[in-house]
Amino acid sequence: MKNQWMSLLGLANRARKIISGEELTVKEIRNGRAKLVILSKDASPNTQKKITDKCNSYQVPVKFVENRYELGQAIGKEARVVVALLDDGFAKKMLTLLD
Repeated sequence: MKNQWMSLLGLANRARKIISGEELTVKEIRNGRAKLVILSKDASPNTQKKITDKCNSYQVPVKFVENRYELGQAIGKEARVVVALLDDGFAKKMLTLLD
């Protein structure tokens, strides 16, 4: 299952349907464009609280992955703590893979 979500995230990245980074993710949640937020379990408690609170208030689903290195590797970048999917189709499929 692990490889499937990473492949899908890589595909979404190539389709330019994701945003990564804490501040950019918060901005997309506020704008209503974030359909799903993926957060690494090794994010700082402060970051986890900020992102989950923001997602809860804007009704955006949040899913957790093992670590920042997996998340970064999936999109072909350095370690990433948080990624937001901006497309409904990718978000729906990702929800089924991360459940």
